[in-house]
Amino acid sequence: MAFPPAPWQMRGQLWLSVFRVKRRVDDRHPAGVYGVALVDYQPDSPLTYHELLVARAVGRGDRRRVSITDIWVDSPDSRDGGRSLWAIPKELCSFTQQERRSGPVARTEWAADTPGQPIVRARFVDVSRVVPRLPFRGGTWQPPVDDHTHPVTADLRGSSKALPCWARWEFDADGPLGWLSGRRPLLSARMADFTLSFG
Repeated sequence: MAFPPAPWQMRGQLWLSVFRVKRRVDDRHPAGVYGVALVDYQPDSPLTYHELLVARAVGRGDRRRVSITDIWVDSPDSRDGGRSLWAIPKELCSFTQQERRSGPVARTEWAADTPGQPIVRARFVDVSRVVPRLPFRGGTWQPPVDDHTHPVTADLRGSSKALPCWARWEFDADGPLGWLSGRRPLLSARMADFTLSFG
């Protein structure tokens, strides 16, 4: 087993936008509200890698959870751990990320690609690092994948410096997230310097 056991104690940076999808795309993507996030898991995490995920809210049990419908990482260990521990359907892709800072302002650019096929380009501007740290909590609910025979839930809790941010997403119309192409986010936020216990 190359991946660490649960829970994973993670640190890093996260950029999130929320989109409304008015019509059903397919069985995995009904109409509703979806969050799309880019994540940079940084040193002091048991695994360091980049991640692109799409999730939607689902009501399960005594709390609201999200179900991750699409997710890519650039770490085979993260892929294998996510699928084995929590039924999170991680696939592999490549990422580029650049961030420039001028005083409190951070400007970040991302790209995510599978071999021969772009997925998304995204840009963000934020000042999140100047605000106080606040706690957050939540959880996931995942239908079975691979060797799982029942849905799997996982809890998460942590803290971050979070503020709304400016965001622009360009989903490749022919890529795996082409159903989000041309949509504008309802809102966007940066969660800077987060700490997170997952699982």
